[in-house]
Amino acid sequence: MADIKRILIVGGGTAGWLTANYLARSFNSADPRAIQIELVESPDIGILGVGEGTFPSIRGTLSTIGIDEARFLREANATFKQGIRFVDWVRPAGSRGADHYFHPFSLPSQRTDTPELLPYWLLGDCAPGLSFAQAVTLQKSVVDASRAPKRATDADYQGRLNYAYHFDAVRFAALLAAHGRSLGVHHRIATVDGAERDESGAIARVITREAGALTADLYIDCTGFRAELIGKTLGSPFRSAKGTLFVDRAVAIQVPYQRADTPIPSCTISTAHEAGWTWDIGLQARRGVGYVYSTRHTDDTAAETILRDYIGPPAEGLSARLLKFETGFRPVQWRGNCVSVGLSAGFVEPLESSGIGLIEIAAYLIAHLLPADGDMTRVARHFNESMTSRYERVIDFIKMHYCLSQRRDSQFWVDNVDPASVPESLRDRLAMWRSRPPHRLDFVTDVEMFMPASWQFILYGMEYPTNLEPWRAAYARGDAARRELDMIRTVAQHATADLPDHRALVDQVCASGFVRDAKP
Repeated sequence: MADIKRILIVGGGTAGWLTANYLARSFNSADPRAIQIELVESPDIGILGVGEGTFPSIRGTLSTIGIDEARFLREANATFKQGIRFVDWVRPAGSRGADHYFHPFSLPSQRTDTPELLPYWLLGDCAPGLSFAQAVTLQKSVVDASRAPKRATDADYQGRLNYAYHFDAVRFAALLAAHGRSLGVHHRIATVDGAERDESGAIARVITREAGALTADLYIDCTGFRAELIGKTLGSPFRSAKGTLFVDRAVAIQVPYQRADTPIPSCTISTAHEAGWTWDIGLQARRGVGYVYSTRHTDDTAAETILRDYIGPPAEGLSARLLKFETGFRPVQWRGNCVSVGLSAGFVEPLESSGIGLIEIAAYLIAHLLPADGDMTRVARHFNESMTSRYERVIDFIKMHYCLSQRRDSQFWVDNVDPASVPESLRDRLAMWRSRPPHRLDFVTDVEMFMPASWQFILYGMEYPTNLEPWRAAYARGDAARRELDMIRTVAQHATADLPDHRALVDQVCASGFVRDAKP
């Protein structure tokens, strides 16, 4: 097999440019002796700028590719995200009981000299009246107080609490493009009309309107839902998940702040409605708000009405944008000399912001699995198995949000609890978790996007009944657990006093950067 000397990424946006940056950094493409990375994108295909949420892994990715955190915040109109607040997911608005729960990014407190806190919380031995997230972390208290997860004196991508970001997708892609070019990525603007195959069935060349035929040793399809190479040219089948995850459309509105000093929540706010849910993301100058819904259970007109009612008067006079999608993925995302990344590979609806995280994982795998001798058969099989496992686990995790709901106020929620719509793998886990909580042995760490703590936060935020009474005698360290939970509440009070206001920190960093020479 021939050595790999040239990689062509077809399509830009976040998927194309994040992949280009990661590969260029990994292969030192600024050196002419290294693998050369070229990205070709059409000038006619825009980027959806509705606002994006991310997963904490993005910090490691941005650090690896060499983007300064202050520059990222400034140029991508970014803010901090410490988790997701789920409103009205357990029961409809106006019902008795808690109206929201929180999925924090920080892990439950677990010091070496203290017991695991979850069993004691489940048994009711400590933290009565507190949600699981509020009992075992300080992050909910910090978010409720509109505090940031770090201080101006903290190092790049380091903070007192775990965090990710919200950002403007258009501005983020522009930042990645500029940085990618500085790393040696060759950027070509041309309209891609298709691709041709060679006698073996592999991609022989990509045909562009302005630049003619472009060739490479490896082609990366980042053409979005069009899937120009992996779908149209190579015919890799798409496995739909619409029987499990019903939402297939979104309507979104960009909502400018009415005041420059409007507080910015440091979490995504996800509110359940009759046929789906709204996202509410706070950027620096505006909110990105959208309603994700199922066309089997409502129509576009009703959906836009729900969105505008949620936003209220600030939505008056603002235009809405309609987005169509189907949840699912391609089990064969790497075929021959072509690998798909981003929407061309699959999409698992916006809940929990898995999209960019899956792009990060794909770019990482390509960089570390790419064979120097060009023999891609075994690598492709390994990549496909790995990504398929990840997509299946993400689908299970997202479905759990829906199928545990106690809502029965519309057919959408009734259908979501139908066992026929729940994957067998998730049904098996839920059955086990009726008599014990999720444990790390339930998960294969290398293919999990969401760690056991995330499953616990959702499971018990949704009020799942795990009965540990038969095992009560095994949990005899209640006093130690209570002391730890008391300590968490005390530290939470100190953290809310010590950490800066979220907007104030973002404004300060965008104006003058982080304070590198200050003592922490």
